[in-house]
Amino acid sequence: MKPRALILYNKIGEDPLPDELDVLDQVGVVEEALHKLGYTVKREWFDLDLARAKKVIGDYGPDIVFNLVESVDGKGRLIGLAPELLEAMKVPFTGSGAQAILITSDKVLTKQLLVLNGIPTGEWFSVDETGMLSPHKRYIIKPLWEDGSVGISEEGVFSGDDPALRAYIAKTDRSDYFIEEYIHGREFNISLLGGPDGPQVLPPAEIRFVDFPEGKPHVLGYRSKWEEDSFEYIHTVRSFDFPASDRDLLEKVKGISLQCWKVFGLKGYVRVDIRVSEKGDPCVLEINANPCISPDAGFYAACKTAGLEFTGVISRIINDALR
Repeated sequence: MKPRALILYNKIGEDPLPDELDVLDQVGVVEEALHKLGYTVKREWFDLDLARAKKVIGDYGPDIVFNLVESVDGKGRLIGLAPELLEAMKVPFTGSGAQAILITSDKVLTKQLLVLNGIPTGEWFSVDETGMLSPHKRYIIKPLWEDGSVGISEEGVFSGDDPALRAYIAKTDRSDYFIEEYIHGREFNISLLGGPDGPQVLPPAEIRFVDFPEGKPHVLGYRSKWEEDSFEYIHTVRSFDFPASDRDLLEKVKGISLQCWKVFGLKGYVRVDIRVSEKGDPCVLEINANPCISPDAGFYAACKTAGLEFTGVISRIINDALR
């Protein structure tokens, strides 16, 4: 009898945006790989009806669940519900566990733990602490829970003494946003893949802001990722090519990413986003447990650059879950 795999993904709402539809691309590429690996595969969406989800999972009896749930009921802060349920049911699933998912999806909690463990990150404030901002620095207003650049744009970048900052904050849901130091510099995506001897660091990628006008913030925002006819999408380019002079810097950001894997108890597959200041100082922006694995995403591109066949990558992710 073939082993059974269940692909669990977030339910798509009515009139979905491109970032919501992307999970279906991930489901497709994972399903294809699972079939090649000899699994019988079932797709199932996940929502707030946990009793229904528990019954579907229990009735199917999967040998492995491939967890692609990125939000629940349209809310990133509920991303931990799926792994929590699977852990309670003692059903093996891919990617990081519930605790790691909950911690890394909370951007401020992530930063607190980074600091406690000596891992560099930019300073941050709640939206009620604007009086603590430096007039000599710039800051960006970011969503506390969302991934995929949702809620991020250059319009959210302000100097600390700009009165428009307060007006911008007034338009947000104050409980769902925070203020982060804006670091004008280079941005790196470091992908990691689990293995029997620990995580493998895949080839680092740099997000290059090509021909951005002077003064335009270097922000990997929603337009950069999802609006294909926008200036930001066209001029924000992923590159795996580096000069020899970057060797020490690349080793530094790879080392930081491995620290993140260990400190946060990550598994399977991960992407760490790091901004390097104009002085050459790296700061972790965020840790993406279970990052996007659609064919046009950074993790998939890193695997391809490393010469890894994606069916083998899916096999390694499953093996890390079962280890």
